[in-house]
Amino acid sequence: MAALPVARLRLSTQLTRFVLVGGFAAVVDYGSYQTLLALGLWVHLAKALGFIAGTTTAYLINRRWTFQSQGSRAQFASVMALYGITFVVQVGMNAVMLAVLPPIRGEITCAFVVAQGTATCINFIVQRTVIFRH
Repeated sequence: MAALPVARLRLSTQLTRFVLVGGFAAVVDYGSYQTLLALGLWVHLAKALGFIAGTTTAYLINRRWTFQSQGSRAQFASVMALYGITFVVQVGMNAVMLAVLPPIRGEITCAFVVAQGTATCINFIVQRTVIFRH
């Protein structure tokens, strides 16, 4: 017997869940990073492993809770490729913002917020409309 299709959640519900999951994944990323640093791991390897832990956490939770998908290898590969692309976009946007912002108090935070917001929007739109579309 085939499973019945699941009704797609409203945009506002998916967006809220996506943001909540992103916050939790950021805690996993940062926590892993700090733990690995405390264990004496090389800083760049610790950051890379933290990023992988956070990204994997976001994929697993978003796949089921936000986008209500069973998941597949193709979806996993697509999300990982998307995260790779948006990582580059985020780093690039951060650099652009730092170049164009005047030297003000909080310029690094402002650049970070714009870069993170840009990457988050791209991630959500592509996951909702391409990777996890119904």
